Amino acid sequence: MNQPTLILTPRYTEDAQALWRAANQLGWHVERLSSWRIPETYLSLSEPVLYLEALFGPTLAEQMGVTLLNPPEDWLVTLPDRYRKRQISITSLGVARDRTEPAFIKPPNDKSFVAKVYTGADLPSDLPEEMSVLVSEVVTWESEFRCFVLNRQLHTYSIYARLGELQDELGYQTTAEEQLALEHFMAELLLDMSVPLPEAIVVDVGYIQGRGWACIELNAAWGAGIYGCDPVKALAVIRCASQSQQRCKAAE
Repeated sequence: MNQPTLILTPRYTEDAQALWRAANQLGWHVERLSSWRIPETYLSLSEPVLYLEALFGPTLAEQMGVTLLNPPEDWLVTLPDRYRKRQISITSLGVARDRTEPAFIKPPNDKSFVAKVYTGADLPSDLPEEMSVLVSEVVTWESEFRCFVLNRQLHTYSIYARLGELQDELGYQTTAEEQLALEHFMAELLLDMSVPLPEAIVVDVGYIQGRGWACIELNAAWGAGIYGCDPVKALAVIRCASQSQQRCKAAE
């Protein structure tokens, strides 16, 4: 039986190296691009699994004829308040530039500008006014977790920040109480069929100071950092982010 082939970009990152080792452990093939173009030989691979930077991912996937699973731009906006616990709207960058009150503003699905608190005048001036942006009420996240989800099942998760500080140097440590609370919130979310989710996706959730657990955002699994997540379990989700729904269900 043909094994999947994990395709990595020329950038050597800790995440890419961890996934390389996980793929080897599973008996997969691994290929690393030497440039930002797909070699002709890759076009005949039976099951390519792409792990790519968000900026180049869609272009490289198009070269291979692969459709990547991406979050809906308005997912947070349509989410029930009990999972959101803050005001969020989607608008255009041009409209957001007219704001005078500070808000947390970000592109829905890419990294075209830094996600942070802006007033309208501080937003980038070199991007199209019609591009979509998410505008969120400013809140304080006490903790933030990354969750890899496949077919509405939580496969692996990791804390990544406390009060905005990355937790890599502390080894992504959490308490048993935090883990239990995170798993309870995710179970409620994933069992709620009124909440749409792509088959393979990363759900970021956290604890808002004074409000409780809430969803931060969705991220495409094919480009998401893994932090302290189990790389083998994360790879199962990443595999399906560039495969058909049928293969996703087979891989579960």
